[in-house]
Amino acid sequence: MDTDGHTPFRTTQSDTRPSDTRDADREIPLAVDLDGTLLRTDALVESLLALVRQRPRDIPEAIWRLARGRAAFKAWLADRVALDVAGLPLALELVDWLRGEHARGRRLLLVTASDRKVAEPIAERVGLFDEVLASDGTRNLKGAHKATTLVARFGRGGFDYAGDAAVDTAVWRDCRRAIVVGGPRIEGAARQVAAVERVFRPGPPRARAVLRAMRTHQWAKNLLLFLPLLAAHQMSNGAALTAALLAFVVFGLTASAVYLLNDLLDLPADRAHPRKCRRPFAAGDLPLAWGLGLTPVLLASALALGLAFLPWHFILVLGGYFILTSAYTFLLKRIPILDVMTLAALYTIRVIAGAAAVGIPPSFWLLAFSMFIFLSLALSKRFTELRGLQERGELTAAGRGWHVDDLPLVDSLGASSGVACVLVLALYIDSAPARALYASPDLLWFVCPLVLYWMSRLWFKTHRGEMHDDPVVFALSDRVSLVTGALAAGIALLAAHGVGW
Repeated sequence: MDTDGHTPFRTTQSDTRPSDTRDADREIPLAVDLDGTLLRTDALVESLLALVRQRPRDIPEAIWRLARGRAAFKAWLADRVALDVAGLPLALELVDWLRGEHARGRRLLLVTASDRKVAEPIAERVGLFDEVLASDGTRNLKGAHKATTLVARFGRGGFDYAGDAAVDTAVWRDCRRAIVVGGPRIEGAARQVAAVERVFRPGPPRARAVLRAMRTHQWAKNLLLFLPLLAAHQMSNGAALTAALLAFVVFGLTASAVYLLNDLLDLPADRAHPRKCRRPFAAGDLPLAWGLGLTPVLLASALALGLAFLPWHFILVLGGYFILTSAYTFLLKRIPILDVMTLAALYTIRVIAGAAAVGIPPSFWLLAFSMFIFLSLALSKRFTELRGLQERGELTAAGRGWHVDDLPLVDSLGASSGVACVLVLALYIDSAPARALYASPDLLWFVCPLVLYWMSRLWFKTHRGEMHDDPVVFALSDRVSLVTGALAAGIALLAAHGVGW
């Protein structure tokens, strides 16, 4: 991993040509493709996602424009959106090699099907290219059109070409030597039509990148679906436990689809973040098109499982979760206070969904406790992010409405929410539902200092700058948190079975 958070390509061949041959290469221009070659992403898909973020009202017109032809559509799109060129992930090892070729005096050309208004700023950012050949609103410079243009300029065999896709075989067929950016399959296709000089392998395996993008480790948050079953002392109910397990999977698939969608629409902000820039889409480890394809597949799978095996009211809660989290992705995360309240609500909805899946009415006390404790966790997350901004000398979070001056407010709201959840727990212990459910409810008083200690410690570590930027992940991986939770569960078990004073 390089210092910019981008995983570089791995080259599989070294330059072992004689020095006189390498000197002769300086006379042969090198044409370099953009999408998937120089960039570890696709500029067209980046522009489409920017359109969704910046001008969603233009989406119907975009569909109409696309029907009129790709070149004209790309030109129209380039005029409509401001693409964050500086944040686009580069194939750094390829760029380093190009820098060496440029230093030896070789002529480099950026030749791409992207529109000129997109390609030229990228070429300027890299600072190595002598010329840019790109789509111009009339001609889509891709595949055979690209080959024809290069042959007209330099003659057949009069140029080398770096590409990454099957469509580039049309260019490799007419070049002198091929530079391949890709795996064995595309390398094999290139070798069938050209002499391959060098191969740059992509970074981590796609399967691993898909799992990272789905954030399967975040499925641990869906353990909250078992909370109503646990609170009602129904964990031994086989049918209810099976329904909760199915709900866990369905919620996980839905949450992963939401994570994919969020990452696709939050690319500029993620690339500006010191840790989130390593996410698969932001770093270029996974093609954006994969995210666009996987999102509906995951949602359809979740819906099919839910409709087949779970109650209809669970499906309604799941739909509410998806609507609320989509609203958070598109709008609510940019509104201070409302963003953290939404995060807290999304956790609480998991509790409601678990109750719906097993047919247990959600407890008012459980929902109140959940809302306060998760609001405190959401505020801890924001405090950590703002503190990081302050340490880097920045004032505002990219794509958020918070300012570093808001740290004292976030601090006070977070700490008070944590204390409020302990107060709700204390009031519950003396309530009629607790006395009906527990044989020795007074024992639950010992849980209160444990929760108070845990919340105080969480904010202590948040102030110290030792908190993970996702407090729920911290709670599930921190040894003290796990021990505290085990002690609380043991006390609750004793209270349920009637151990007296």
